[in-house]
Amino acid sequence: MTLMEKLSQGLPIAVIGYVMVFVVLAILWGAIELMRVFLTPKKPKIVEEPKTIQPENIDVVEEEVDEGELVAVLTAAIAASLNTSTYNLKIKSFKRIDTKNNVWSNASRNDAINKF
Repeated sequence: MTLMEKLSQGLPIAVIGYVMVFVVLAILWGAIELMRVFLTPKKPKIVEEPKTIQPENIDVVEEEVDEGELVAVLTAAIAASLNTSTYNLKIKSFKRIDTKNNVWSNASRNDAINKF
């Protein structure tokens, strides 16, 4: 038998094998979907009307921050990270940063801070 004769006899067998694999996968997928449909408990749909908040019902809570205490905490944290005394440090100003950044920018910022 030549190589072409062997390939021509093996090609239908390979195609039948591939078709059988995909048929079995389709049957498994169908079985899993049927189990999902029949075995998943049905949740009752509860429709609630959204509550409207009237402006006179809103309580405004203003948080008072002691800046002296905040500066002391910042100084202590920086001194601890630099392994130095708080007497060697003087915080001139501080600014609250936005914490709505994504995880990657926070990780990059931490890497830049920890680099030194």
